[in-house]
Amino acid sequence: MNILLLIGGLLLILLGANGLTDGAASVAKRFRIPNIVIGLTIVAFGTSTPELTVSVSSALKGSADLAIGNVVGSNIFNVLMIVGCTALVAPIVVTRNTLVKEIPLCILSSVVLLFCANDILLDGSTDNVISVTDGLVLLCFFIIFLSYTLAIARGGNEGGEEEEIKQLPLWRSVLYILGGLAGLILGGNFFVEGAGGIARSLGVSESVIGLTLVAGGTSLPELATSVVAALKKNPEIAIGNVIGSNLFNVFFVLGCAASITPLHLGGINNMDLLVLIGASILLWLVGVFFGKRTITRVEGSLMVLCYIAYTAVLVYNA
Repeated sequence: MNILLLIGGLLLILLGANGLTDGAASVAKRFRIPNIVIGLTIVAFGTSTPELTVSVSSALKGSADLAIGNVVGSNIFNVLMIVGCTALVAPIVVTRNTLVKEIPLCILSSVVLLFCANDILLDGSTDNVISVTDGLVLLCFFIIFLSYTLAIARGGNEGGEEEEIKQLPLWRSVLYILGGLAGLILGGNFFVEGAGGIARSLGVSESVIGLTLVAGGTSLPELATSVVAALKKNPEIAIGNVIGSNLFNVFFVLGCAASITPLHLGGINNMDLLVLIGASILLWLVGVFFGKRTITRVEGSLMVLCYIAYTAVLVYNA
């Protein structure tokens, strides 16, 4: 039953995110908002909606380990598995701007999360908690990132080619948005119940389930987008997709979840947070030092092997 809840919830989340994104993009297009802005905000929001839904639902149900594990695990999965698998399909060219500005931002978000999650070490507290204040600080970081993204879009869009967004009839757009929201809410509840039930039946902590099973499931939109882009000979899209998603997850998803209710860290420890920082640094290193700003198939294989090793350690220690 738990497996059915998990799979059914994930399907509802994915369908809901797709419907919400299509409907919102169509409405934005109707009001003459530029395609590039829609892509960087609404569509980017859409691919990270599963993480947002699961983390907020988990926080509201008191499953903080699942909420935090989902974000940390998704970000590790994004960097090591999605970039790694995409590089196996086609080598990824990394732009200089991405190396100098965007990947360092990704590393910064991981370091900020490490600081927020170490109250015992830094403040001498009795418990590690991502507090409401921490959540509001993360949301402030998100506003800064969003402003930077929109500035880049305005500066680099002159004469550029934009992906065409289909404009739907208004009634269908509204239907997609409402149906998408309903699917996300219902699917999030089913998914959290199923994941928690599986964790209890296997005797595994919610943090491990969040870092692996839930993280992989909610990262499916990013994985699908990146692999399809690689098959269409646009593998560089994978880097932007991963960086945008990781920043969104830490600053917005965790920011929202912690702003609703403090998140007590139980099973999520510094090893997981340091692996996240290490994965982001590895992404920067393979871009800077090897293959002339190209992530090759060999480097992609290394990243996939790193993720497999991390998962094996998690399962062994469970």
